[in-house]
Amino acid sequence: MPEVLPFKGIIYSSEKVKGEEVVSPPYDIITPDMKEELYQRSPYNVVRIDFGKDYEGDNETNNRYTRAAEYLKKWLKEGVLLYTDEEAYYLYEVEYAVRGERRLMRGIFGRVRITELCEGVYPHEATHSKPKTDRLNILRYCKANLSPIFSIYNRPNTEMRDIFNKYVALSPYMEAFDSDGFKHRMWIIQDRSNVQRIREALRDITIYIADGHHRYETALQYMKERLSTNPSHSGQEPYNYVLMYLVNIADGGITILPTHRLVKGLVGLETGKLLHPLKKFFDIVTVDTKDAVVEIMKHHKGAIGLALREERKGFLLTYKGGDLSEIKEPLRGLEVTILHELIFKKVYNIKEIDFEMDPVVAIRRMEKEGYDGVFFLNPTRIKDVEEVALNCLRMPPKSTYFYPKILTGFVINPLEGDLVSSEGK
Repeated sequence: MPEVLPFKGIIYSSEKVKGEEVVSPPYDIITPDMKEELYQRSPYNVVRIDFGKDYEGDNETNNRYTRAAEYLKKWLKEGVLLYTDEEAYYLYEVEYAVRGERRLMRGIFGRVRITELCEGVYPHEATHSKPKTDRLNILRYCKANLSPIFSIYNRPNTEMRDIFNKYVALSPYMEAFDSDGFKHRMWIIQDRSNVQRIREALRDITIYIADGHHRYETALQYMKERLSTNPSHSGQEPYNYVLMYLVNIADGGITILPTHRLVKGLVGLETGKLLHPLKKFFDIVTVDTKDAVVEIMKHHKGAIGLALREERKGFLLTYKGGDLSEIKEPLRGLEVTILHELIFKKVYNIKEIDFEMDPVVAIRRMEKEGYDGVFFLNPTRIKDVEEVALNCLRMPPKSTYFYPKILTGFVINPLEGDLVSSEGK
């Protein structure tokens, strides 16, 4: 089973910078405009390390990865970044809202022993190779986990809740607001008694990766690379661990939002003929408007919404069953599986797919960018994430959007004893 350990993290000096100046969203949601704004916000913003700019003339010895390593070492030498004095857990709280409802999510940053997937740490979603190459280069050059993996576990535990309540009554070490206006705060838990109590409370938990599959898989690969070149490998080196933010499902506060699919490949057919092959597998109900279908489908389990560019009305598709016998349970009954494996692959053979969180924006993009249709999904349930993960199965990419995103830069997990003196790649 995985270990969740305290560690001497690298944190920003609260005397030299403010949290809002230096933290950033996770790399995979940063747009070019957002990156430019983060660069302008502060010369010490963590985006310069975690997801820096490419420049014309970059080469093998001067590129965004070499610059990332240089920034990290330079900021440590300047004291903008510093190591915590003792091994600690880092309590991290996000106060946010969904559809006007206030929510609170609390968890801890810890250092988790890396295992093969499905040996205590379970994935639930498929990954792509390109992001993994980028994340592996960051590890090779910087020798640190910069952007945490967001993971969840399920264990009723009032003791940790009591510890958290004591700390949140104090001033946080660092805080920042994200682009949605939500407050992120962090406290450092160094008291030995509390550290030991948290360590015991997290002993032998089952961990599900919520957000950060690429980061975990590259951490595993990096560990194997280091193991192969270190004849004195003991298993206790820092590179045997990875930075995670761990949230207890039992405490509530976790939100999963849906991601809708814009598609091409439905042209050339009248609406009636287009929908006809779906009738074998779905009950189809016509809805007055495209926008209304999203609200209506929230009340129907197994429902998928559909909007077509040439139609004013929307369509509610309720799955009746059939033609997915080759898909293992519990994947088979998930709406996102039905959409990808049945509708996309078997019914229409759709190859061009794009993703959009906001259903109103999805409809607008369909009409302006030449997509033939939008398929709307309800959010994946947390219990489905648990069941799929425990069976070591993978949902299609972007099946879950855990919200809000955990900011990068509150704490960094070093994979070397002294990053200032460590050599490059």
